Amino acid sequence: MMIVEITDSNEKQAVARKVLEALTDWFGIEESREEYISGCANWTFFAAKKEEEAIGFLCLKETGKATVELAVMGVLKDYHRSGAGRQLVERAKETARSQGYEFMQVKTVKMGVYEDYDRTNLFYISCGFKEFEVFPLLWDEANPCQIYVMSLK
Repeated sequence: MMIVEITDSNEKQAVARKVLEALTDWFGIEESREEYISGCANWTFFAAKKEEEAIGFLCLKETGKATVELAVMGVLKDYHRSGAGRQLVERAKETARSQGYEFMQVKTVKMGVYEDYDRTNLFYISCGFKEFEVFPLLWDEANPCQIYVMSLK
C-alpha cells in the first residue's frame, strides 16, 4: 500500500465519491457527503492506494494561520484495521508540519453516542489526538461535535 498526494480536482472528487458512497454508516446524509466531495477539490488530498486502486483518502484544510483540520477521511470497510488510515494520518501530519502548521484538529461525533463513531474516536486517540472540547449543538442535538487536537511541534 502506498500514500500518494493527488492534486487533480476531478481525481480528488472521484476518489472521495467512491469511498464516501461506500461508507454510509458514517456518511449517510447525502447533502453532507456532497459537501465533502465538492470541498475536497480545494483541499490537500492524500489517497491510500493498493495496486493503483484507491482504498481510502484524507483531506486537510486550513482553519487558521497555525492550524489545519483533518476535514474528512475514509477508508473502505474491507481495509479497516489494515494500517491505511494510520498511514494517511501520518502522511498528513508530516505534510502539515512541513508547511509550518503547529496544530491539527479533527471533528467527530462525541464518544458514547454511536458505536461506529466510538471506533472513530478510538482511532483518532490512538493516532495522538487529544480531547479539546465538545460542542453539543454545532451540528445538531443528535450529533454532539467532539473536537480533538494534536500539536505538530
